[in-house]
Amino acid sequence: MSSQLIFYLVLALAAASAILGIEAAYLSFAGRRAKVGTINRRLKRLADDAPAEQTLQNLLRERGLTEEGNFAFGAIWLNQLYTQSGITGSPVAFGLTFLSAGTVLALALRTLLSVSLLVSLLVFVAVALILPVLVLRRARRRRIAKFEGQLPDALDMIVRSLRAGHPASVTVAMVAREMPDPIGTEFGIVSDEVTFGLSLEQAVRKLSERVGFEGLHLLSVSLSIQAKTGGNLTDILANLSKVLRERRKLRMKIRSLSAEGRLSAIMISLFPLVMFGILALIAPSYYGDVWGKPVIVPTFTIFGAWALLGDYIMYRMVNFDF
Repeated sequence: MSSQLIFYLVLALAAASAILGIEAAYLSFAGRRAKVGTINRRLKRLADDAPAEQTLQNLLRERGLTEEGNFAFGAIWLNQLYTQSGITGSPVAFGLTFLSAGTVLALALRTLLSVSLLVSLLVFVAVALILPVLVLRRARRRRIAKFEGQLPDALDMIVRSLRAGHPASVTVAMVAREMPDPIGTEFGIVSDEVTFGLSLEQAVRKLSERVGFEGLHLLSVSLSIQAKTGGNLTDILANLSKVLRERRKLRMKIRSLSAEGRLSAIMISLFPLVMFGILALIAPSYYGDVWGKPVIVPTFTIFGAWALLGDYIMYRMVNFDF
């Protein structure tokens, strides 16, 4: 009887241990996810016990900016593109990575596959010069879209804090502390710049240049007008939040209505290339000796130009500026 009791007791303890272990693992995983979702890059740097001024300088430097928040390179459009993409790290290292990849790939094609010099140069230009610009443009577009979704919530938080009696600098710091990236770090930079001497209007103007979102330009103009003419800042920001939400809803509605047109444009554009690849794979002799004719190059050039023109027209038909 005692042995059975001990056996059942051991089973109960084993079951309790398993349950507690699973619960501990779940709580640890949930806490780690919550930490990742709520703490932004600036707060992680501040958690390393680095001075606030040094943290601000590091955040600006890794975005290709000077310590004053201005663009560091002479090629302003390229520097602006890198900054607005949100990619962190050295801009020089970023450029050298693609330059090295383009050089290695071009030399490999030239030496190992005996590709012509013209094709090798085109590959080098595509990988070293065009590809990094495309990567930056895609990163900027995705970052601005995420920022667009976060900004109305941030403005609502600022409005509630202002109505509670907090000063504007405290409300900006609250957004920097409570919201994730990208808006958390960006508003943290604004808060630090205000702390170190800039006016809120100047800091928001620099924020608009760093992010590239037109809604921030509206915020900068609203703060400038309010600072010069007066008015109720809470009402201005509340109306701006409402306008940004309505613009986002309209943009998403346009995207949903034009989804069929975008898909049709993609299929029409890819169909000739897919068919050409299929024929080249299953019937290499389908075109016969046509490749040796002198008319083939101008013919492909003309039809390629017309195809690109059609792609551009279809792109403009399904993308709207408002």
